[in-house]
Amino acid sequence: MAGGALFALVAGVLPANAQVPAAPSGAPQDGPGGGSLVMVLDSSGSMGDDDGTGRTRMESARTAVGAVVDALPDGHPTGLRVYGADRPHGCADTRLVRPVSALDRAAVKEAVAGVRPRGDTPIGLSLRKAAEDLPAPSDGALGTRTILLISDGEDNCGTPSPCEVAEQLGRDGVGLRIDTVGFQVEGAAREQLKCVAQAGNGRYYDAPDADALARQLQRSAQLSAGGYRLKGAGIEGGATTDGAPPMAPGQYLDSIGPGEKRYYAVSLDAVSTADFAATAVPQPGAAVDGLDALSTGLVQADGDTTCESDTARFLQQEGATPLTSAVSRIRSEDGTRTCDEAGRYWMVVERQSKKGSDRARWPLELVYGVEKPLAAGVTPAQSQPEYGKGGEQALLPTGDPRDVRGGTGFNDAAELGRGVWRDRLLPSQTLWYKVPAGWGQQVRYDVEFANEPTVGGAAATYSYGGTQLFTPARFPVGSGGEFRSTALYGGRPAALRMGSVPVAWTNRYESAAAVRPVHAGGDFYIAVTLGAKAAEIAENPRIGVVLRVVVLGDELAGPQHGAAVRAESGDHGNTAGAADSGDGGGAGWTGIATAAGAGAVVLSAAGLLLVRSRRRAGRQTTRGSA
Repeated sequence: MAGGALFALVAGVLPANAQVPAAPSGAPQDGPGGGSLVMVLDSSGSMGDDDGTGRTRMESARTAVGAVVDALPDGHPTGLRVYGADRPHGCADTRLVRPVSALDRAAVKEAVAGVRPRGDTPIGLSLRKAAEDLPAPSDGALGTRTILLISDGEDNCGTPSPCEVAEQLGRDGVGLRIDTVGFQVEGAAREQLKCVAQAGNGRYYDAPDADALARQLQRSAQLSAGGYRLKGAGIEGGATTDGAPPMAPGQYLDSIGPGEKRYYAVSLDAVSTADFAATAVPQPGAAVDGLDALSTGLVQADGDTTCESDTARFLQQEGATPLTSAVSRIRSEDGTRTCDEAGRYWMVVERQSKKGSDRARWPLELVYGVEKPLAAGVTPAQSQPEYGKGGEQALLPTGDPRDVRGGTGFNDAAELGRGVWRDRLLPSQTLWYKVPAGWGQQVRYDVEFANEPTVGGAAATYSYGGTQLFTPARFPVGSGGEFRSTALYGGRPAALRMGSVPVAWTNRYESAAAVRPVHAGGDFYIAVTLGAKAAEIAENPRIGVVLRVVVLGDELAGPQHGAAVRAESGDHGNTAGAADSGDGGGAGWTGIATAAGAGAVVLSAAGLLLVRSRRRAGRQTTRGSA
């Protein structure tokens, strides 16, 4: 545990036994997964043609489908639909040959082995039927339901139009994506498959040969199975302040469409800090503009006074990733600001989308916390606005890396201690890790993307690698001009450096975006992303990544001036939990109990759940997604 338990913090991690109210209509609920996959395989006559290796395209497709199911997680709901397999001609020729159910690898392989290419290419009808094949998520859970279309040509039936079907399905379903793989296609066929993927919140993958087909199918299927694990109580934000539901401290799930605002009503006292973070979770790689944005704000009850605001943007055009924006009402030092007053306020979330961007509703994970002030007579230590020994030249761990598997989001982030860690990630994927750090400590890490074999013709193609550091309350930490959050990636090694200043209570009064959020001990989150265009570069389905992680500085017993070093702090400033990769300890929160209000919990914190705020009303920052 980091520091002393100075006060009770109300924040949003739901205990397993918490009573979660039913989600309103249209809002997702929390759950362990709920994802599913149906592959739609072109079995038209052209799939009997030679693919250039002496094998037919269908034979190569069977091998690729086998590689997909071998790589999927055990039990992942998977099915297979084919079209053009039953008769020489017919635009109603589509059939589910393996229902979507718990993965039976042998059964899927047996089903695809029995398919013979014969007929036409009714893609539009097959997509519509495939959407019906996917079961509704169990118990209201929200998971990624994926249609994976494999085709060597364009629809030759005309009605219904594949792009129109994909657009309707993508618009109407939260959590539905349509990925397409073009096997030796060009011209109009390739453009149609690209259109279907973009309209269906997914990605198009080009497969010029059998090896590429197997590689791209694995990427799509594994990306689907590894979707962000959402958690929270259902809530439905109001379209206006009049319709805003009351929000107690806690963690919630909502959804938001293009151009929408969502309002939530909160009651604040005159002394506590109010923290609000919103994470939008679009389908990985879905079409977005670099300036598409998620904004959060705190508005006073008069409706005319914006106390704080923040805007996060993708700042790249390779496809969507999770996007987090956060604001905080921190009482001014003299208590004279208008927004220091007690009363009714609104938390607001807004999604801004350019023409041509993903039109689907995005799941929205919200965390709202309230922090009481320090006890009377407690003098906090000075702020720590400098990186010091945690700057870009800091010495990081060396040696052989140990394997780790990153989580899908904040809720299942893999805990890391000091050390060198190795993982693999997919194009369009973001992996998540957490590192405990207490009072007086700072997180410092490097991310290194591996030297990978590349496909032919990829020499002039570049994607990007990115990282973002978040505070325990999910506030993005800026780079402070000393670090880099993105780098070009073309298959050759690329490295990023990132870190925080030391945790100090009074950092909240600093103006720098890299300093102000870092004022509470707990689990800091690391997000690592690989751009979607890496699918055109790397020969292996996943790309290697190495993280070098250290927590610098002795852990102090509390935020007060003159606080002693904690007895268990050691290893040259690393907590016991941070010093060894196999130790589950560290500077985390302790104590979870149900609190008043829907889905709320109380966390007795070793440190404070404090988050990034804006010192002046209306101040806005722009930053990229992790």
